[in-house]
Amino acid sequence: MVTLNRSFVAIATVLAMALVTGGDVVTAQTTPAAGQPRKEQSVVQTVKSKDGTPIAFERSGKGPVLILVSGALSDRRSGTGLAAQLAPHFSVINYDRRGRGSSGDTQPYDVAREVEDIEALIDHAGGSAHLFGASSGAALALEAASKLPGKVKKAALFEPPFVTDDSRPPIPPDLAARLNELLAAGRRGDAVEYFMSKAVLVPPEAVAPMRKSPMWPDMEKLAHTLPYDVAVVGDPLFGRPLPAGRWRAAKMPVLVLDGGRSGAWMRNSARSLAKVLPDAKHRTLEGQDHSAPFTAAPVVAAALVEFFGR
Repeated sequence: MVTLNRSFVAIATVLAMALVTGGDVVTAQTTPAAGQPRKEQSVVQTVKSKDGTPIAFERSGKGPVLILVSGALSDRRSGTGLAAQLAPHFSVINYDRRGRGSSGDTQPYDVAREVEDIEALIDHAGGSAHLFGASSGAALALEAASKLPGKVKKAALFEPPFVTDDSRPPIPPDLAARLNELLAAGRRGDAVEYFMSKAVLVPPEAVAPMRKSPMWPDMEKLAHTLPYDVAVVGDPLFGRPLPAGRWRAAKMPVLVLDGGRSGAWMRNSARSLAKVLPDAKHRTLEGQDHSAPFTAAPVVAAALVEFFGR
């Protein structure tokens, strides 16, 4: 569990930098260091989802379309580093999931609406795309792949947070209900802390200083989306075996990634997922952990370029 806790603190630190300093539009161009991709101007666009909800996104690069799907407590700003690494090879769509950033949040929430959001992005981009999702975003990308098999060409999934064994303490079955109670009472910070302690296993001594940091208000702004992520992951979040037939329609090639330094439960679930999908391969990124899409974007990008093709 120490590895996982350290991983999430690393993620939180990176997200803090993005949330505190990030803006809606990247306008500055700088000269990159040798071997680093050049930042291009990026303008926020919106597309209307099936229910009319505006979904904000940035698009960069040229080539096959690749959509980045973010995880819990993050919006498109958390994907800017990875998008920059991928832009030389793909037309990268980095978007705000509903309820985050500049996107709308039509109620009531339903996972199916998030799949429709991805479909709207795919349709806007030409009708087909690759998907990459990290953490709960990986679970959403997988759901979209199973619901949109004719539009998703390939999918890469980095450590969807499925719990398939007893190698970690169980997640409370009333996680979503408790989060909703705290949110209804206006206790957004407590909701974030509850999620971190019960779902991510961050110890109290790590959460306490985070609550005093500049990043905390921005994380609180996204607190209302935590029940969305719980819904996206669904039953596999609570220690049940992965349902063999749930994603049978996802017959496209799928790459399931994990980090060699991630917790055993995440690595076990990644291997288990690859076994139940129709056409999946499992790969471990040695030396990496759950924070890799943020802290080791070049490593993750290299794996994605190899899988999706240049």
